[in-house]
Amino acid sequence: MISQTVEYALRAVVTIAQHDGKPCTSSSISETTQVPSAYLSKLMQGLVRSGLVSSRRGKNGGFVLTRAPEDITVYDVVQVVDPVQRIAHCPLGIGSHGTTLCPLHRRLDQAMQMSETVLRETRISDVLAEAGSPTPLCEQNPIISITSD
Repeated sequence: MISQTVEYALRAVVTIAQHDGKPCTSSSISETTQVPSAYLSKLMQGLVRSGLVSSRRGKNGGFVLTRAPEDITVYDVVQVVDPVQRIAHCPLGIGSHGTTLCPLHRRLDQAMQMSETVLRETRISDVLAEAGSPTPLCEQNPIISITSD
């Protein structure tokens, strides 16, 4: 249901969010998230174009979120990378069905709606601060220290 690209994008955004506004370099994000650097580079371009992330060049450059983690939802990231596809018309193109979905497609769309709701209600800050859970992308430390290149 969630593509590898969405997974990679979420890892990158979570990693950046863990650094409280300090720029994260592409190479550090790649190492932390285990996303291949060439793939991450294209992914980060899309996140920058969308306005979720900004990039800074230079010695102290890197990527930062454009909004606070509590103002970015998992849905926001998903929609940039691989938008949620709801079923509005018969996917088989059966004319007599039109917008009246058969029981199968109606239930599939209901499942997509439930997933979409959870994604819309989950903020990036929620996944960073869930009590009793391991910190995302961290082995032992609550925050990973990423240095500039």
